[in-house]
This record gives sequence, C-alpha cells and structure tokens, in this order.
Amino acid sequence: MTEVAQAPLRAFVDEIWRDEIVPTLIEYIRIPNKSPSFEPNWATLGHMDQAVNLFAAWARAKIAQLPGATLSVERLPGRTPLIFIDVPGAKSSDTVLLYGHLDKQPEMTGWSEGKGPWIPVLEGDKLYGRGGADDGYAMFGALTALLALKRQNAPHARAVIVIEASEESGSPDLPHYMDALADRIGAVSLVVCLDSGCGDYERLWLTTSLRGLVGGTLRVDVLEEGVHSGDASGVVPSSFRILRQLLARVEDIETGDVRIDALHAPIPADRLAQAEVAAAALGEQVFAKFPFVAGMRPARQELSELILNRTWRPALSVTGLAGAPAPRDAGNVLRPFSEAKLSMRVPPTLDGKRASARLKEVLEADPPYGARVTYEAEKHGSGWNAPATAPWLEIALSEASAACFGHPMAMMGEGGSIPFMGMLGEKFPDAQFVVTGVLGPQSNAHGPNEFLHIPTGKRVTEVVVHVLAAHARR
Repeated sequence: MTEVAQAPLRAFVDEIWRDEIVPTLIEYIRIPNKSPSFEPNWATLGHMDQAVNLFAAWARAKIAQLPGATLSVERLPGRTPLIFIDVPGAKSSDTVLLYGHLDKQPEMTGWSEGKGPWIPVLEGDKLYGRGGADDGYAMFGALTALLALKRQNAPHARAVIVIEASEESGSPDLPHYMDALADRIGAVSLVVCLDSGCGDYERLWLTTSLRGLVGGTLRVDVLEEGVHSGDASGVVPSSFRILRQLLARVEDIETGDVRIDALHAPIPADRLAQAEVAAAALGEQVFAKFPFVAGMRPARQELSELILNRTWRPALSVTGLAGAPAPRDAGNVLRPFSEAKLSMRVPPTLDGKRASARLKEVLEADPPYGARVTYEAEKHGSGWNAPATAPWLEIALSEASAACFGHPMAMMGEGGSIPFMGMLGEKFPDAQFVVTGVLGPQSNAHGPNEFLHIPTGKRVTEVVVHVLAAHARR
C-alpha cells in the first residue's frame, strides 16, 4: 500500500496552515464562545453558533475535495451543538474517530498588555488568544490530514470527525450525542484525540493517562453574623482555622501528600518506566515551564517523581475562597464563615464517584468545636489509562515522530482530565488510542496569555497523516 511521502506532505501542511488555518483561527479566537458552565445563556447570546458556523463553513469547502464526505451540525434539544463529519475510506466497516472541541474557558485575568482572551495576537510562531490550542485547531488538523492523504492517493479507513461544544464543562452533552449517533459512527478501531498536551515542542508526545477530578465547595459556619474580633477571638474559634483543620485531614501541610488512602491507586510498572524516559527528555523543563516567582522551587527535586505527582498521584488545589473581604477593606471582625472551592485531582484508575463520596465523608465527619461544616460536591469524573499500544501503532508513532519532528517520541500522562476519553474507553474497549496535542511549555491553557505553537500544530497534523496511513496498512 502507498507510503506517505514526507516532503510533499510538509509543503502541503505548511501551506494550508499558513493560508487558511491560522487566519480562520484568528477569527475563531475573537468569538467569546464560553462553555455552558461559564455562560449559561450561551444559546441566546449566539457566540457558540457563530463558532460552529465558522468551523462548518471552512470544513464544507474542504470536504468537497473528499468524494462522498458529508457534514452535519447536530442539535439535540437543550444541548450544545456538535459538528459531525463523515469521510468514506477504503474499509467502510473500519472506522477512525477523530475528536476535538470548540467551546472555551472563561477570560481569566493577567493577560499581558495588548493581549486578551478574545484578542488574537500573532507573534512569530505563536498565536495568542483563548481557544486556538484548546482546542480550536483540532478539526482543522484532522481534516487537513485527510486532505493530505487524498493528495497522495494514500488509503485510509472511514473517518468520523466529532467536534463537540461542552468539553470545558466536562462534556455533559457528549454522551447523549454518542448514543444518538451510535449507528452512524459504527465500530471504531482507532481514536485520535487532539486535545492534550506536549512536554516540549521538539517531539511527538503521546498521552498515556489522564487524572480524574473531584471537586466541590467546603463551608465552615461559626456565627450567625460577624462580631468584634477583640471581643470574640479566643472564645469563638476562627472559621478559617477550622477550615485549615479540615484541609489538614486531606493534605499533609508540609509535603502536600494526600492523606486519604482511598484517593490513591497503584502506579503501573510501564507508567513508572515512561516517567523516567520523559524526565530524561525534558530535564528541568518538567518544572521550569511554570512561571515560578524568584526563589521558588518545585515540590520535589526528583524529576520523574514530579512527573508522577502530576500524572498519577492525587493532589489538592484550593481554587476559590469566599467569606472574607479584600485586605484593604478588612476591619477588626471575626468573620461568621469561610468557604473554599476545592479541586482534587485523582489517579487515572480511581473511580471518581467513590472518591467524591469519600472526600465528603472525611470533611464533614466530627466537625471541630461543633461548627456547621458542609461540603457540596459539584463534580466528579474518573480518569483514563490507555490500553497497551499495539505494535503497529507504536512503530507508526515512533516513525512519525522521527519524520515530522526529527526526534524520538515520548510517552507521559497528563495531569488534567478529558472526560470524553474515559467514556470512549468504555464504549470502544478494543480500540487503539492516539491522544496528543499542542499544549506545551508556557502555552498556559485556561490561563492568561494562552497560545498555540503553530509549528507544533503543523507537525501534529503530519503525524495524524502517518498514523492514518499506517492504520490502513496494518
């Protein structure tokens, strides 16, 4: 069967990214189509439809070059829309599913002067703005890969591209579409997800696992109203001190290690070995990619242990606080309550629902001083651990990394969550998975100054071409 020629592939991908994809992503960044969790009025505001129409218009023009290809915008009642592209292949019974999303995280503060979430800024190889890398590029990369195969007359299996619009809210709408479209999707033997990260921009990074996430709001009430601190302190226990006591049940204050045994899981031997390889490839970039203040150091010195902390061990973050005024507005008042938003990352193989229930149990049990303690669990999601990589796919990925990046590939888990992956793992237990992406050092997904590293987007597109061709040859 036809091998993919790298030189013409590189020329084609570079051209379409330069002339079409980057200009379209610039328009996409301008659209504030926040995910439903952050914009409940998304349906009436129209930003989501604007993004869908932009994507669909570009894709319709391209699938005209792919005989038999179709595109539909699916709309289930009360759900965000979904773009469904069906491209016939050499084997109609063998399907590749390529995934991405077009909803975005909210604005976040701290953008550099001249930049902003809805202000596209092209500086050298970087396109700044919300959503370009997470995950606007995915549909363009996937469809470009299919166009590249067509240009080289290289066969591929039937391909289905699914672009959803609720991923940043935990993909609540996606299961409904997967059920509604099950017959049209068919049997899937390979899943390509372009919504993950990369350890650096020098090689292909294959995501092997994703942590789960449980979270909620912890509130401690000690008084019906605030009182003079000089009168009450020493008599009325501080709500903040009680909050600290409760968090200490969960996390070792000195090390950050999670103390609840039920939130841990064994780390497989292959993931331990892959962490060593990733640490050797990245060196100090394991931690240096983060914008530490001067003098700050990471949680541990051993690089492979930092990788395992980020990918397989539970970790607690306090992402929000309430019940206290800004320091400049604070008087001598003992506050009636303290409230904290908790985000707990849990190991890929842990059951998210059980982890959430155990966290609530630990926090609410035997409240110190009889304070009113409530923990409202708001979300829970299990992680994902990739199945063993088939020999044909491991060879294809290794060769693709060498051809497209010029360096060997590396494998590493990601600390974040993609709810879609766990669902697909259950729905297609015999499928192979290629989970990769462009979110590398300083790309800062969800934060200020988020950017798409354009060369990596191009190279990932090329990798998809090689993988789809190898999948057809296997």
